[in-house]
Parts: sequence; C-alpha cells; structure tokens
Amino acid sequence: MNIFDKGFTPAEASLRYLDGDYVVLKPGSFVRCAITGKPIPLDELFYWSVDRQEAYADAVTAHVAFDRFGRGN
Repeated sequence: MNIFDKGFTPAEASLRYLDGDYVVLKPGSFVRCAITGKPIPLDELFYWSVDRQEAYADAVTAHVAFDRFGRGN
C-alpha cells in the first residue's frame, strides 16, 4: 500500500535515531517535530538529535532546540 492507494491513512512512525541514520521501530509515514509538533514525512526527515531522540522539521528548528536544551540531555 502506498499514499496513492484508496483508503491510505498516514500513520505516525516511531524511530530510533542514530548518527546519520535511523531505525524504524513502528512503521508509519511521518514523525512529529519535537519543537513545533509539525508532521515530517520520513522522506523529508533530515534533522534529529541522537542524544535527545527527537526529530526537527528543519535546520532552524534544530538550532532552536540546541539553543534551548544544549547538546546533551
């Protein structure tokens, strides 16, 4: 099933973020930005924190998270 199939319902994925990659723990088509709550399609996911295990919508949002929380936990 893909997004063009009738009856396709987007589902939120669960990921484990690694350095330069991620592992899908629960299949889905998107994750949520930890700062904005905006859904991020997996094929558009480029920014995340390995330390905090959270995704970010874009570079600006990732920088906001870094400023807010620092590099570590």
